Amino acid sequence: MASKAVWEYRGDPERAALLVQFSNGTIQNPKDVHFTLYENEDEKTPEAKRQRVLTADTDRLSYEGNNFSSETANGTPLCKYFVGVLNKATGKMEVYDAELIKMQPVLESDKKKENPSVDVPDIPTRTYREKVDALIEAFGTTKQKRALNSRKLNQVGSEILNKAMEKAAEDIIENKGRTELLNRAIAPKKELLLSVFMPPCNPNADKPENVYKFDDLISPVEYAALESVSTVFRKLTYEEILRMTEKKEHSSFILQELQDLELETDVDHQARVMWYLDNLIKFSQLKVVRRKDLISKGCPAVISGNLLKKFTVVVYKRGGLQNCISGSMKSKIVAYVLALALHISDFQVDLTCLQRDLQLTENRIVEIAKAMGLRISGRSMYTEVSFEENHKFATLRLPLTVHKYSTRIIRRKKML
Repeated sequence: MASKAVWEYRGDPERAALLVQFSNGTIQNPKDVHFTLYENEDEKTPEAKRQRVLTADTDRLSYEGNNFSSETANGTPLCKYFVGVLNKATGKMEVYDAELIKMQPVLESDKKKENPSVDVPDIPTRTYREKVDALIEAFGTTKQKRALNSRKLNQVGSEILNKAMEKAAEDIIENKGRTELLNRAIAPKKELLLSVFMPPCNPNADKPENVYKFDDLISPVEYAALESVSTVFRKLTYEEILRMTEKKEHSSFILQELQDLELETDVDHQARVMWYLDNLIKFSQLKVVRRKDLISKGCPAVISGNLLKKFTVVVYKRGGLQNCISGSMKSKIVAYVLALALHISDFQVDLTCLQRDLQLTENRIVEIAKAMGLRISGRSMYTEVSFEENHKFATLRLPLTVHKYSTRIIRRKKML
């Protein structure tokens, strides 16, 4: 039969034992922590007599706790706490009074505030957010540290963007005056957003080919690199074009242009532009782009590097930096595709055909074509899919067409 459990009360409320809890984690090696207890020497005031301050020093941080502050005291006054120690010699449990104290980390800025005479390095006053970030860096989980790094990277990017915008505004005021700045501010927002992503344009050009210059669309270095990869387009038979059409290896716009390639005066030039244009259309369908994937598909290194630099944005995602094609970059790609298509099709392109290749809505591609100053027209076309369908065409004619954007607010009718 088991013996009865016997315990003896050995406590003294004035000398209660301290139970310590650290707010930001658990101490792995208690032997490496140095505790110091401070007691109030005021014997006249009963409440002050029991006040205690406990400090703990480790290799990385210092901690502080007390039994009279609501921020650090972890116990409730409605409960009384005890701690038991088993005496193996007598077999009795000796019970003592206990107090619960929560230890908070003490940062250097806090030390300087409490005691200005302490020689602490000149550190700017930290905000609550900065203190939490410091704790996450020291004791946070992998997920918390990843989120902290992502927020800091976005904050740096935002600061760089703000500085660039401030500098641009200062340059406008200095070079063109306040009137030009006001004119830009009251311009239609839609027109401004589109003009940012348009290819370099010369609206005062004397020839259509000089409006969107070819060298601004494909650099001479890229053009030279296209010589070897474009050989696949130079000597295609009608049967090979039919096979490509069945397998859908290339965009429908390029397949239409390949049927008339033999009739061109400069076959080599047309083949190079078609290869670049076809890969730019395929490039627009990606969301995350990696350079090694482009090179593995036969894209020259100089072209893949320029595509990433010109048509992608760098974002922090899944613990690393990635090149992504955002909505604005997709619009920029469409504008460059239209400009190149104009050069190889006598400055008139089938917008409906390109719209399907680029997976856009008709309104979106027409909107970008208007922003480029192209004239929009309609025409009935006969295709293998349907006997007759309406196609939108864009034509580059001088002078460029200036389209006016409506500022009316379209009100939707309420459904009964």
